Amino acid sequence: MTKSQLINIVAKKGHLTKKASAESVEVFLDEIRKALKKGEKVVLSGFGTFYMSKVADKQVVPFGKEDKRQTIKSHRVVNFRVGKPFKKLVW
Repeated sequence: MTKSQLINIVAKKGHLTKKASAESVEVFLDEIRKALKKGEKVVLSGFGTFYMSKVADKQVVPFGKEDKRQTIKSHRVVNFRVGKPFKKLVW
């Protein structure tokens, strides 16, 4: 499913115009982005939890170039933990 498909579904089921549903979806996604940027967890009951975690520096060796080690700097990543009802539905 793409973002535009989601907007069309929200417009149809919510009896909204496509412009209003596009704004709704965009506000929803933007608020999730803002919360994650602050380091907050985003908990959507019955669906799952988005959260940030930090990955430490690590040394990697490219395949076939054992003499050249590279360092990947520490960075933050977004993780998603599936909620139980959603997990039961999908698995």
